[in-house]
Amino acid sequence: MTTSGAARMVPKPVEPWPMREKKAYHRALLAGSLTTLLLLACFVLGRQSASSAACWLQIDLAKLTAMNNGRAGTTNAPQRGDELLGGLLPAGMDRRACRSRYESWRYYKYFPYAASPHLQRKLRAYEARHRRCAPGTPLYAKSVEQLRSGRSADAMECSYVVWLPFDGLGNRMLSMVSGFLYALLTDRVFLVALPPDSTDLFCEPFPGTTWRLPVDDGDFPVANLVPRGQDIERSYTRLLDGKVIGPDANATAAGVPPYVYLSIGWQLKDPLFFCGEHQLVLGKVNWLLLYSDLYFAPSLYAVAEFQDELRRLFPAKESVSHLLSRYLLHPTNPVWSLATRYYRSYLAPVKRRIGVQIRMFRYGTIPADDMFNQILACSRQENILPETDDGAEDDDGGGGDKAVATRSADNGGSNSTAILVASLYADYYERLRSRYYVHAAKGGERVAVFQPSHEERQATANMAHNQRALAEIYLLSFSEELLTSGTSTFGYVSSNLAGVRPTILLTAYGHKVPDPPCRRAVSMEPCNLTPPKGVQCQSKPPKEDVERHVRVCEDSKNGVKFFD
Repeated sequence: MTTSGAARMVPKPVEPWPMREKKAYHRALLAGSLTTLLLLACFVLGRQSASSAACWLQIDLAKLTAMNNGRAGTTNAPQRGDELLGGLLPAGMDRRACRSRYESWRYYKYFPYAASPHLQRKLRAYEARHRRCAPGTPLYAKSVEQLRSGRSADAMECSYVVWLPFDGLGNRMLSMVSGFLYALLTDRVFLVALPPDSTDLFCEPFPGTTWRLPVDDGDFPVANLVPRGQDIERSYTRLLDGKVIGPDANATAAGVPPYVYLSIGWQLKDPLFFCGEHQLVLGKVNWLLLYSDLYFAPSLYAVAEFQDELRRLFPAKESVSHLLSRYLLHPTNPVWSLATRYYRSYLAPVKRRIGVQIRMFRYGTIPADDMFNQILACSRQENILPETDDGAEDDDGGGGDKAVATRSADNGGSNSTAILVASLYADYYERLRSRYYVHAAKGGERVAVFQPSHEERQATANMAHNQRALAEIYLLSFSEELLTSGTSTFGYVSSNLAGVRPTILLTAYGHKVPDPPCRRAVSMEPCNLTPPKGVQCQSKPPKEDVERHVRVCEDSKNGVKFFD
């Protein structure tokens, strides 16, 4: 895992910027030509046929191939050297208190999407609202008193969505981004109830204020704030079933409750949250307590009341998590020092960095030999890792000498590659290191393999573990190319921070090695692994528009994600 300290050295770009822009122009021209030809072929050959779906798949693949080997791209994107990331970040915040905010541009390799003018205005307006309503202000004190009263009130200037911790670090980061997007869409103030294991992970994101809900002083009137499970007594569905709240006129005369839990975890206890008529009801509640481990942003697009605003905020749907993650999540100085120190020591001298993130879930375990062979098969299929002489692609042994394996990174040069392995286990790092120790890379390429840590097990409740994990997420995000594990939120976050469409290793469902071994992502957006299904809403946006931008994920047939 990675983080970085103060960065005086600017990492060497992959290519001189003018050359990259020129190549991007040719790629875009090629993409347009391929898409036009495929559309014409679909029109002539498959106008009324079932093959039209295959045509659209081909168009997506042509678009993907032309987009610079998996990187996203658009015009008017921020340039290297723009520390505000094209107007995404606010100016004037304390540099010493949070070095990562204004230094991250030095390490990211790609800046594929600019914040739309509407998003920039929305963020500046949100920052002003947050300053008015944050903890420590008179308006916040008034809102807490209203909470104590046992009911909501129409006249309150400030309303809130409070993020509650649920699941591991990657899940938490994605649910934070989703919760913040929901706050933007509903003009609420976004606060976080950080547990002890997360208090020194992220900087304050908003200027001149705090996003932390003060729960340690015992003044917040909701007891046992963080639930013990997803079946929450005061969740929206439970209150709806009890006719305490709802879109009809049968709610009790006691009025709207002062707070409501939103249980939007992997069991999705509150699926009606994604219906417009229920959003109108929730809009009357002053305090919403969000308990989620999902990236549920794609499912907000299916809410008719949100769709127009989402279009204006994010003309490119693929940019949602990418832009909001770079805006909201900035590692604290200790985490940033971990990442940047490691980067400068091992990764900065080389021309190309490849991040490899490996995670096996209990429902998809396979032997280590099979997993390593899947990695190699995927690499050959997508041309990711440097090829070796002497048939090394069939070698799955371990061993080797770490000093020898890492020495080549010190040479730098125009033909050098560093492979960064992020995994709880050392096995795959050892195998990759041995591969390039025993066999030379083709073309005289110098290859070094690195792994910052191998902790053997996930320890979400441990602050130091989380800091190292967050540092590795950012180290991966400094890569030119990523190979990540399917359905892994750790990989999702790394990819969208990097601005890279990763190659995704498919999960071994049923403990069977998948064929094909991997897929190149067509969108760098994370997957909502538990979207609402079969929910009957009174108001829905046009089905065709939703299906155009929200489709099945590459790595999960049950999940959905944003596409363009």
